[in-house]
Parts: sequence; structure tokens; C-alpha cells
Amino acid sequence: MSIHKEVPPSESPTREPDASSIAAVQKMLRDARAEGRKEDPRKGRKENIIRRVMSHPVRAVPLAFLLVIMIGAALLMLPAARTDGGSEGFMPALFTSVSAVCVTGLITVDTATFWTPLGQGIILGLIQVGGFGIMTLATLLALLVRKSIGLRGQLVAQSETHTLNLGDVRAVLVRVARIMLTFEALTALALTVRFMIAYDQNLATALWHGIFHAISAFNNAGFSVYSTNLIGFAEDPWIIAPICLAIIAGGLGFPVIIQLTRGEIKPKNWTIHLRLTIYGTLFLLAAGVALFAAFEWNRNETLGQLSLTGKILSSLAGGVFPRTAGFNSIDYAVAAPETLMVTNILMFIGGGSAGTAGGIKITTFLVLGFAIWNEVRGRDQVTIAHRSISSSSQRQALSVALLGIGAVVTGTMLLLMFTDYSLEKVLFESISAFATVGMSTGITYNLPPAAEWVLMALMFTGRIGTVAVASALALSARPRLYRLPEERPIIG
Repeated sequence: MSIHKEVPPSESPTREPDASSIAAVQKMLRDARAEGRKEDPRKGRKENIIRRVMSHPVRAVPLAFLLVIMIGAALLMLPAARTDGGSEGFMPALFTSVSAVCVTGLITVDTATFWTPLGQGIILGLIQVGGFGIMTLATLLALLVRKSIGLRGQLVAQSETHTLNLGDVRAVLVRVARIMLTFEALTALALTVRFMIAYDQNLATALWHGIFHAISAFNNAGFSVYSTNLIGFAEDPWIIAPICLAIIAGGLGFPVIIQLTRGEIKPKNWTIHLRLTIYGTLFLLAAGVALFAAFEWNRNETLGQLSLTGKILSSLAGGVFPRTAGFNSIDYAVAAPETLMVTNILMFIGGGSAGTAGGIKITTFLVLGFAIWNEVRGRDQVTIAHRSISSSSQRQALSVALLGIGAVVTGTMLLLMFTDYSLEKVLFESISAFATVGMSTGITYNLPPAAEWVLMALMFTGRIGTVAVASALALSARPRLYRLPEERPIIG
């Protein structure tokens, strides 16, 4: 005999909702959303667009740079920032702000005479912010103030600093700040002492000049408070050497500096990125110095009238400065065509990834070189130091290089349309802007507004990165769930 016991309603077992209940809830949600859209039909669309744009770090970083550029231009428009009280209009302020935030160094007005100390201070602040990275700086400030960071903030900082592990972002940001301030402080100290001893500057002036050039050097910006840039110090090793060291350090990239400061000195323990950056930097520096000396050593317009020390220092600077630094110890308007060509190559390649340097980066250039070498040797797999390089890395390197070439070619064609300068000078200017170098043959001062807009677009594209800009414009990416038939077109 079975005994049946009724369960009180409060103790009845939980039942799965039936289909009609689910349908009713879904209908209620749809009606609520529809009602919200009826109340304000444009509000939902606007919020969705903003959320879609800002939800990915690659899209947020360019917008942040644009915001800081506009703030910088507004500050430089202040009458107190200009020696003429602001009679030159908006374009000098905007161009200078773009150049400073993008750590380039191209100028349409003389930094030493056009801007007051306040204006120069604003430029210096924009250089520091641009070099460190807008999102990186914002995240670091959030860490210091709130002692906490959200997932989206970590992703944004990871995009800017190129860290591989999400959990490493905090440590990387703090270490990046320490490295930057340490190098800048040491360089500023060396320059300040030299300015005081050798050039009879008082402490305040020497300190200001030392700090300005130290920050400009480490951030590979190339701005100077001297009208002739560093030409007046071409034979002074105590000025040229510290600036060169700061440029090289900033151009290596933060991942490389962090790995080296951790004690990873033995090459056998180096990662592929570290190997490519260190060996590539040494090779390009040696080649740049040697070729610059070979082409300019006896030319009276440049090195011919300098002492032996001056020739050696200027040759060193000629190999270091094109690595996206932008300083110059000679007048490139009278340099040999061969020197300009070598400088173009060095500028376009640039420095290390995830640092203050521009260009397509050393790793991009060398990965493509190894891909060609392995293809010539008939190997299916690209290998470097007994490590294989993924096909995605190869595609990314190819995309960066081709987009960079496309940007330079487009900029050069537009500048030829808007100006009467020769192809040689216009190409030099375009590469200098895209690679965020800042070197010039002197034509930037006399460009029409349309040409200035072209250079600003090149500087912005070069600083943010061609791949990042392309990704920011692509608001949606949908993976293909199938493979198409393969075909081999004739190559070459």
C-alpha cells in the first residue's frame, strides 16, 4: 500500500518554466525596448554607436589622442603662450600640438622665438603625454588615485603598451613610468651641468634647457628651444652623447628595456622580439653612421669644415637622429642626395615596438626580411633563431609595411599637388612626418595650409599606427565560418 502525501504550496518543488511563460517574458522585454525607442528614437542609436566605438581599445586610443591634440591646440592659442599675443591664428597651434602629441618635431614656427616659456612648457607637457601614451597615462593615474583598475582600463593600457598578459598591466605601467623618469632625469642632469659649465647659463636657464631636451630626446620628439636645433653643439660630446643615448633608450621600446632591466643579459635567453630589436638596432646604427660619414665627411656644406671630433660626433648623430628622433646637427637642406636617401630608409624603418619611436618598426622590417630569405631558400616555415614565426605575425608585418608605404606615397602625391617643391624634398618630408621623426629640409615653414593638413594626417597615422587606425575604422569584424577553394595565381 502506497501512502501519498500532499506537499504544501510553500514547499512545492521548483518547476521549469513552460514555453508560454518564456514567450511572455520575452514579449515584455521587447515591448519595453520598443517603448524606450518610442520615447527617444535617437537616444538608443547614439548610445549604441558610442558604446560600440569605445568598447575596444584600438578605437578608444585614437579618439583619446585626438582629444588631447585639441586640448593642446586650445592651450597654445592662449595669448600668454605666444610672443606675438596670438595673431597668427589657429593653424600654428594645431600643427604644433599634433607634432608634439605625436612626438614628431616638425614645426611651422620657430619654437625658440614664437612660443613664450608658457607655450614651450605646454609643448613639453604634450610631448610627455604623447610619448607615454594617453591611455597608459590615464590608467596609471587611476591606479595611483583609486588603487584599482577595471577590465576595460586594463585592455586599453595593454593595447598601448603591447603587453602580452592582462595581469601584467599594473606592473608594466609602473615600471614604464619609472624607466621614463629615470632616463629623463639622468639626461637632464648631464645636460644641465654642461649648459652651466660650458655655456655660462644660470641655474634656472640651464635646468630648463636640460629638462626640455632630455624629455624631447627620450620621447624621440626632436623639439628644441634653439632656433638652429643642435647645430650649434655639433662638436660638443657632452651635449650630443647624452642626447644620443636617451634617443636610443627611448627608441628600443619598453618591453626590451624591461627585459634587460630584469637581468636578461645573456643572448641565449633572449626572446625573438628582444633579439630582433637589439641586433637590428646595432646593425642600423652602424650602417647609418658609416654611410653618413662616407657621404658627408669631406663636404664643406656639412662636415668638411668641422674638426675630427666634430665629424665623428656629427656622423654619430647622423646615424642616431633619423631613428625617429628629429634632432639635427647639420642642415639637411644642403645634405647630399645619397645622405637624404639613407636617412629616408632609416626614418621609415624607425625604432623598436611599444616605445617612443615611430616608423614601421625594426621587428616589422626584419620579420619581412626573414620571410623573404626563407622563401628564397624554399622553406615553408619562417624561422628565426630556431623559432618559427606565426603566419599571423607575418601578415601583420606585411600589412604594416604596405599601409606605411601607401600612406607615404599618398602624402607625397598630395604635397606635390599643393606645393612646387621637388620630389626629393617632398618625399623626405612625408617620410619624416609618417615615421614621426621631425627632420626637415626646411620646406615645412613655407607650406600652404592644405599641405600642413597632409603632414598632420601623416603624423597622426604614424603615431597611432597604421594597423590601429585601420582597426579603429573597422567597426565590426566577423570571422568567416567556412573556407573557399584554394587557387594559386602567378606571382612575379
